[in-house]
Amino acid sequence: MLPNRSTPLSISRRRFVAALGAGGALLASGGLGGCASARRNPTPATYTNPVYAGSMPDPGVLLHEGMYYAFGTTGAERKSDGRIFTLLRSADLVHWDERRGALTPPTGAAPTDQFWAPEAAYHDGRFYLYYTHGRADGRFVVRVAESRAPEGPYTDAAVLQDWQDNPFAIDAHPYQDDDGAWYLFYARDYPDTEGGAFAGTAIAVDRLASMTRLAGEGRTLLRARHPWTLFEANRRMDAYGGVFDWHTLEAPWIRKHGGKYYLFYSGSNWQSEHYGVDYAVADHVLGPYTGQGDAARILRGEPGRVRGPGHHSVVAGRDGADYVVYHAWDAQMQVRQMCIDRLLWTPSGPRLAHGPTTTPQPAP
Repeated sequence: MLPNRSTPLSISRRRFVAALGAGGALLASGGLGGCASARRNPTPATYTNPVYAGSMPDPGVLLHEGMYYAFGTTGAERKSDGRIFTLLRSADLVHWDERRGALTPPTGAAPTDQFWAPEAAYHDGRFYLYYTHGRADGRFVVRVAESRAPEGPYTDAAVLQDWQDNPFAIDAHPYQDDDGAWYLFYARDYPDTEGGAFAGTAIAVDRLASMTRLAGEGRTLLRARHPWTLFEANRRMDAYGGVFDWHTLEAPWIRKHGGKYYLFYSGSNWQSEHYGVDYAVADHVLGPYTGQGDAARILRGEPGRVRGPGHHSVVAGRDGADYVVYHAWDAQMQVRQMCIDRLLWTPSGPRLAHGPTTTPQPAP
């Protein structure tokens, strides 16, 4: 999830913390629904969004031995046990129970440091939690923590990128290919407009030499090229020495289907109705990825009903179908709540069966 970064960066950071903790990000938008309703249809065969009405930004979901574990951003906040990241558990993607916090704060972390976008992976008997750590100087980096159990507690193991060489890296997504090789997809800044791309945050990848070390083979996969991904016009970015019409691609997630790799991503401003989810396609995990949309084809906001749906996971339900797990703002824009909707694989590409939905739907 990309902050509203201006200089000084602490301005946007304070707004972000307020949105997560005390509640305000933007003024409430009258009549806004989306995931605002905390009601759940009592019939077990259906669900109604949100499936979790508390604060759950950037839900990263791991399916392990029949249980779903969802990890959510906490920013600069700490859970009641002093840990970082909300952790939920479910057997059906609909009924979620909150567990203890997921991550023990890394050594040396300041109380004002930000922690975003956790995603877990399982390999050779251990669990790994990839997450974003942001410092007061405005640098954000991807780290990894380890645990023997899916619920943690996870303890920090490594910083995966150099703070100096890559001053802004967020939204890590681990993916294991069919041959067993692991890759880490993430978002980073590109202030240039090479090849006609827009300046902004976009998607890159590196191979994992081990679960706690990158191979140093990073490459760019996808740049913003369509107007709908605008984050902010005339955005001052002192880190890059100028003012930019800044575009955003973030929150990558890979799903292989029909022999092709689908790179799902969120685009635009996470605080706005323009935020949504689109995808590009490749024949190889490292690309090239093509076919990104001139609109958000998977999820998009709907005025008066849904605002800011995105930063998702794609997981299989108990019925064998794929589901998109994502966040969207409540009616007052106080918290981002967790929602799910079924994903269909159509001749035109992946699309939601319905949605984003606000009415009872068949349960997974």
